[in-house]
Amino acid sequence: MRIDRLLDLAVRIQQIPAPTFHEAERARFVREQWQVLGLPVEQDETGNVYALLRGSSAGKDVVLSAHLDTVFPADTPLNLRRDGERIAGPGIGDNSVAVAALVEVARAALEGNLALQGDVWLVANVGEEGLGNLQGMRAVVERFGASPLAYLVLEGMALGTIYHRALGVQRYRITAETEGGHSWANYGLPSAIHELARLIAQLDALALPRSPRTSLNAGVFHGGVSVNTIASQAWAELDLRSESSEMLTWLSRQVNFLVGEANQPGVKVTLESIGQRPGGEIPVSHPLVRLAADCLREQGIAPASFIGSTDANIPLSRGYPAICVGLTRGDRAHTEQEYIETAPLKQGMAFLYALLDRVWRLDAPSA
Repeated sequence: MRIDRLLDLAVRIQQIPAPTFHEAERARFVREQWQVLGLPVEQDETGNVYALLRGSSAGKDVVLSAHLDTVFPADTPLNLRRDGERIAGPGIGDNSVAVAALVEVARAALEGNLALQGDVWLVANVGEEGLGNLQGMRAVVERFGASPLAYLVLEGMALGTIYHRALGVQRYRITAETEGGHSWANYGLPSAIHELARLIAQLDALALPRSPRTSLNAGVFHGGVSVNTIASQAWAELDLRSESSEMLTWLSRQVNFLVGEANQPGVKVTLESIGQRPGGEIPVSHPLVRLAADCLREQGIAPASFIGSTDANIPLSRGYPAICVGLTRGDRAHTEQEYIETAPLKQGMAFLYALLDRVWRLDAPSA
């Protein structure tokens, strides 16, 4: 197992900017890595890159994916820092090391260090983060449908966690519009910023349950022209999440109601859906979840079953066997201080190899 080779590749990938909707350069790099190995490679209209890794038998296909995109704008400094057994830098764990693992899996199989009983589709997909709305994985699932034995989604961090439940997410953009004017001469006219801030405060005051866990976050707020101008327009982006689809529906209705109530003479408030991540799950007793847990225990890692918003949302929402798993430990994801721990990566890759070695047992009649 070449952890040094994997980390070197992860660093090279991390140095290629790949904000959501702008993953083309990173996709091209991964495609070239697979082509050098002699794998059949293709790319779809969405931007996903696929490589076919042949197995030894005619078992069902397995899809192994990792998302290419990061949350960081293209001009973010991608400086890396090494401190002992840590590597820190924007996107190193989310998700450069997982993308590198797709290449390392291919190398291990071609070098005879990983036996595959069936074909594996390696997929470096786009559009997982932010307003990408899981568009890359939507295209993957549209392509393969129910035919794969399993969808295995890789994330760089969260080693030991098995995401087998998909967290439902609904995202909105709220826009407030007014006539605007001069802050002194026209004082008293409604301000789009004031009206929108008042609405956000009302949304923040909604009593949300701890169980099922439910959240509301206004993550972006823009508006106005200058400090001495009554703002004629302001907009905010809202993120709603819940473990319960019923609670998410209720919360969405509350947002719609309060937006409607915010409209008044001289104030126009509109609501636009900008993203939706469907919920779904397979039970903790599902053979795929149990297999992943067993493979983790063999590495001395206590498995934890969890709910999350990942690329696995799409296959899970359609009832297909899918899990999302991590490869190492780290912290500070989505910040420029993001880091991974390099030592646990050996366990993480051994776990992944064991999972790939045994996943076709799920297709056996006794499974």
